[in-house]
Amino acid sequence: MTLAFVMVFNFFLLSVMPGDPAELLLRNTPAISSTNIGQLTHDLGLDKPLPQQFLIYAQDTLTLNFGDSFSFPGQDVKLVIYERIWPTLLLVATSTTASAVIGLLIGIYGGWRHGSRFDVGSQGFTLFVYAMPEFWFGILVLMAFAEGVGPFPSLFPAGGYSTPGADLTGFAHVADVLNHLALPWFVLTIAFLGEYALIMRNSLIDVMNDHFVMTARAKGVHERQILWRHVVPNALLPTLTIVLLSLGFVFGGVIAIEYVFSYPGLGLLTVRAIKSQDFPLLQGLFLLFAAVVIVANLVADILYTYLDPRVRAG
Repeated sequence: MTLAFVMVFNFFLLSVMPGDPAELLLRNTPAISSTNIGQLTHDLGLDKPLPQQFLIYAQDTLTLNFGDSFSFPGQDVKLVIYERIWPTLLLVATSTTASAVIGLLIGIYGGWRHGSRFDVGSQGFTLFVYAMPEFWFGILVLMAFAEGVGPFPSLFPAGGYSTPGADLTGFAHVADVLNHLALPWFVLTIAFLGEYALIMRNSLIDVMNDHFVMTARAKGVHERQILWRHVVPNALLPTLTIVLLSLGFVFGGVIAIEYVFSYPGLGLLTVRAIKSQDFPLLQGLFLLFAAVVIVANLVADILYTYLDPRVRAG
């Protein structure tokens, strides 16, 4: 039902945007006439009533037929999106994993020793990175490590997925891709670890006040065993949910970061589609982003029933 609502919203949102799709599709064609535009409008079904247009759109969407891209003439929207999925998937998967692991460790140590110098310092750091805009931090990192500052030379490429025209293979290609991935990966990892650290810290402190922790201490269980065998598994439950649900925010950050670093993924493709008013490509991208968030929500709900017996009992 949620995906159906997104599909309806997707259609009507782009249908009210300024610009004639037929004119946009023929803008690179010489000697455009009103006859050409009228014929294309009829072929695309844009002269039909809006409810009938929606039924055609829904049928095409269910069969994954998004039409041809305006900004990539002659290319199917599915193929255009498919070519950009791998760079974004590589960036999002690795940065989300790294930010989750680092953030959880900071939150665990800070919550277990709350009030200590590490806890106070880590809270200041995590609050700062949680509040800062990704694009602003990305520009600073780009200036420092790609352009070089003062005596420090540039260490990484300023953008791209790989070196153009290098024609590298094997390990050399992998090293080249990782070299281009380093800066956007670093920015996304730092930008999102603050959220995980703060949630894990607060969850850990709440669990530490439960009765089973007091019982374990009364039995003489070692503090390290209490932390890793009793407190952390219970505190991880809400944090795991947040990690999966935050994928939508990660994709939002990817759009800004890929634009800053000229990283050829779905984020940069979205910016290009918006600038060129590529309606079919925008509809395909928006639907894909929504589907990812919905599937992540579903996975979080299913995992929660397996990780927490109380949910299964309810």
